Amino acid sequence: MELIQKQKAEAFRALHEADPFIIPNPWDAGSARVLAKLGFKALATTSSGLAFTLGLSDGEVGPDQVIDHVRKLVVATNLPVSVDLENGYGPEPATAAMAITRVAEAGAVGGSIEDYDPAGEIYGVDHAFDRVAAACEAARGLGFPFVVTARAENHIRGNPDLDDTIARLQAYERAGADVLYAPGLRTGDEIRAVCQATSKPVNVLARPGLSMSEISEAGAQRVSVGGLLTWVAIAAMAEAAQKMRDEGDFSTLVIPNDLEELLG
Repeated sequence: MELIQKQKAEAFRALHEADPFIIPNPWDAGSARVLAKLGFKALATTSSGLAFTLGLSDGEVGPDQVIDHVRKLVVATNLPVSVDLENGYGPEPATAAMAITRVAEAGAVGGSIEDYDPAGEIYGVDHAFDRVAAACEAARGLGFPFVVTARAENHIRGNPDLDDTIARLQAYERAGADVLYAPGLRTGDEIRAVCQATSKPVNVLARPGLSMSEISEAGAQRVSVGGLLTWVAIAAMAEAAQKMRDEGDFSTLVIPNDLEELLG
């Protein structure tokens, strides 16, 4: 561990104790640099965005590819980087622990572990607890304050059972998680229920229709965007390409005046 990694870790943890903040999700080193230039204080990877850059579907990226991606993001900016580790690349607690260790060795200062099995099922809460506990134990042995985020996947996996989601997040808090996250919460009331039922910082996945002020007023500390910035960028590219193809129209190919500043 380099001193700078320890400093990044301390800065990242401190963000969770200050005002609510947005942690955007770059999909490559270039987008990471743009987000840093825009003044964001930390970055998180996106599994779906990374998969897109590799021509794969979300869930098909292997751990070695993730590690390579993390190294590139870490050196692209001076910001703390947290990693979407999906399910930890295997069902066993030891695998989740190894995922934490490996991304820390690559320079990350945070990582999330979810309770969804790519085979198509949510892990039982006891097994999910053991996985989070193992990840947290690995993090505590790193020598710096690595932030473990535990994810309850119900709401984006076809089971929007808020009571079960809260029970799971409470279990993951007992397992030692530093941040709790239930992607797919849709209303301020749902966010508020989660925040009132737990005592750790809560991350919320941004969605149209919920503003930062509404999310923070509901009690959440951190807001991430998952793959949404990736899809916004791709949609803009596709729209411009369609105009070229269908109309011979190049009017959308305008270079922003501040592009050099953003890329500098």
